[in-house]
Amino acid sequence: MASIGLDKVLDKAWADKSLPEILAAPVGALKGVSDRDGELLQEAFGGKTIADLAELKYVRRAQALAALDAAK
Repeated sequence: MASIGLDKVLDKAWADKSLPEILAAPVGALKGVSDRDGELLQEAFGGKTIADLAELKYVRRAQALAALDAAK
């Protein structure tokens, strides 16, 4: 099973939360994403939570392309 240090990818206030809480958190809970960035992402793509962001077809397509490049 893969693991990551949540404090490396989340703002300090979210690093000790459960995974369901994190997935329901606003995108701004991600380290380096401001509340305004989260608002702009929601306006552009309609997602407002971390789970919404992960499910965006554009994100999935970009990840698939990056995986193809990494596999070469």
